Amino acid sequence: MITKLGHANILVLDQNKAYDVYVNKLGFHVNTDMTMEGGFRWLTITAPGNPDQELILAEPRPPMFEPEDAELVRRLLERNALGAGVWECDDCQKTFQDMKHKGIEFIKEPTQEFYGLEAVFRDGCGNWYSLTQRTKEPDKS
Repeated sequence: MITKLGHANILVLDQNKAYDVYVNKLGFHVNTDMTMEGGFRWLTITAPGNPDQELILAEPRPPMFEPEDAELVRRLLERNALGAGVWECDDCQKTFQDMKHKGIEFIKEPTQEFYGLEAVFRDGCGNWYSLTQRTKEPDKS
C-alpha cells in the first residue's frame, strides 16, 4: 500500500540557478546535493514547513529523458510554460513583498480570489507558481 509521495520533480533549465532561487530567494532547505556516476546531479530541497516532502530540482536530460524529449521540455521551460503548483503561505502580502525584494518576478500581484489571497510568480527556471494564502474556514463549533 502506498502511504505518501516522498519526492516530486521540478524541472529546471539550470540546477545552479535553481539552487540560488529556491534556497537563497525562496527559503527552501537543501536535503541532498550530490553528483552521481555519469555526472547526474541529485539535488533535493524541502520547504521549511514541510520537511518530509522532498522536491527534486532536475534538468531535463538523460537518463530521465531521451535527448529529443529533453530538448522539447527545455523549449517549454525556456518559454516559462510549465506551471508546477501552488505554494501556500500564512501571509501572502508579506511573502509577496519579501520575494519581490529578492528579485522574484510576479505576473500577478496579490489578488483576493474565492479560495484566498493569491499572487502568481515565475521561478526564473522555467516554471510559474501560485502563491496562496487560503481563506480561513469559519469555526463551526
